[in-house]
Amino acid sequence: MVGCAACGATNRVPEARMSADARCGRCGVALRDGRPAILTGENFLALGERSDVPLLIDFWAPWCGPCRAMAPAFSAATAELEPALRLAKLNTEVEPGLAERFGIQSIPTLVLLHKGREVARHSGAMATASIVAWAQRAFSNSLAGYRQSPCPGSTELPHDRT
Repeated sequence: MVGCAACGATNRVPEARMSADARCGRCGVALRDGRPAILTGENFLALGERSDVPLLIDFWAPWCGPCRAMAPAFSAATAELEPALRLAKLNTEVEPGLAERFGIQSIPTLVLLHKGREVARHSGAMATASIVAWAQRAFSNSLAGYRQSPCPGSTELPHDRT
């Protein structure tokens, strides 16, 4: 299942087509366009909770110098991390409720979600290579924890606040 950033629909997309030109079945917009999605209250459910693709969120604000400095690096990381991860930006000034929900106290903050559960967090600006390395490590750790859950049948992921 893959969420559409444009209309909030959840789409069934075969894994083999994720790097191809997959389009939303409801609105026809490309599910990946090579740029981070803009995360809103309206599309969060589809992208952050219902999607099988982990979501890496950049919590930022326009007045934040380090956020603006990191923006090109986060955008560049999209090419290296998708389709394994979906990247999205959340403007904390526009969506304060989502920022509060995740307890964002400083920006920029990166949060990696899988099916609505936080699996990793990092506060502070990073270069592209650091974002990619951190996200890949956090994603790999979350998969290992997912497969080796202490409770049989549990789908809960560990929280790795790094």
